[in-house]
Amino acid sequence: MSTPAGLDDILYPEIEPYDSGMLLVGDGNRVAWEVSGNPEGKPVVFLHGGPGGGTAPWHRRFFDPERYRIVLLDQRGCGSSTPHASEPDADLRHNTTWHLVADLERSRKNLGIDRWQVFGGSWGSTLALAYAQAHPEAVSELVLRGVFTLRRHELEWFYEGGASVLFPDLWEDFIAPIPLLERSRMIEAYHRRLCDPDPAVHVPAAVAWSRWEASTVSPLPDPGRVAEAVEPEHAVAFARIENHYFLNGGWLREGQLIDDAARLRASRR
Repeated sequence: MSTPAGLDDILYPEIEPYDSGMLLVGDGNRVAWEVSGNPEGKPVVFLHGGPGGGTAPWHRRFFDPERYRIVLLDQRGCGSSTPHASEPDADLRHNTTWHLVADLERSRKNLGIDRWQVFGGSWGSTLALAYAQAHPEAVSELVLRGVFTLRRHELEWFYEGGASVLFPDLWEDFIAPIPLLERSRMIEAYHRRLCDPDPAVHVPAAVAWSRWEASTVSPLPDPGRVAEAVEPEHAVAFARIENHYFLNGGWLREGQLIDDAARLRASRR
C-alpha cells in the first residue's frame, strides 16, 4: 500500500523491520506482526483502520525511529494474517472487537513489553479505546486521530445516507449494486451479498463497498488509494470484515466507549 498523497514530505524516512513473525492467537488464527525502529526505544503499537484495512510500510513512518520501538500488526483476517477473509470459506465468528483486544494483549506479552503507547485512527481509534479501557495498566499513552466510537448514528450517517449530501456522485455508485427496495438498510443489504459464496455476487459488492470508503476517507481525491482499495482480494477481505463488525455494532453496547472513558484514568498511574 503506497503512502497517501501529501504525506510523503511530513513523515519520517522509510525504514525496514528488524523482527517479524506470525503469532498463533487461537481459533485457527495467526496474526502477522513486525517491529522496527529502536529496540531500546519507547514501545508503540500502531492500530490500523477498517476494520480489515491491514498495515502498510508507510505506517512505520509516523514515529521517530530513533526514539520508538514500533510495533505493527495485521488484525485477524486481513493483511498478512491468516486465514484471510477473502477466502471462499472465510469464517468470521471468531473475529470480534474482543478477540482483537485479546490479540493485542497477547502480542504485548509475546514481545516482552510492560506498557506501550497505543496509536490509532478511525477504526484504529475504536480498537485503541476498547483495549485501553480493558487493559488500562498496559497503556502509557493514547494517540488518536479521526476518532470513531462505533455508535449507531455514526454508522447510519456514513452508510445509510447522511454522507450522500457531501458525496452525491460517489453515493450513487455505492447504492448501485443494491435494489431499490433494500436501500433502507444498506449495511444489511451489503451483508447478504458479501456473504454470498458466488464471486460474481460478492466481489462486485466488495469493490463497491471498498471504493466508497476509500473515496470518502479524505476530502482530497487520492486515485492511488482507491485503486489499491478495489483490488479484489483486498476489497473482499476489507468489506467482509468491516461489514461484519458494523452489522454487529462492534460487540459494544451503544455508547460504551464514551460511557466507560473513566476507566482510562488507570492508565495515567
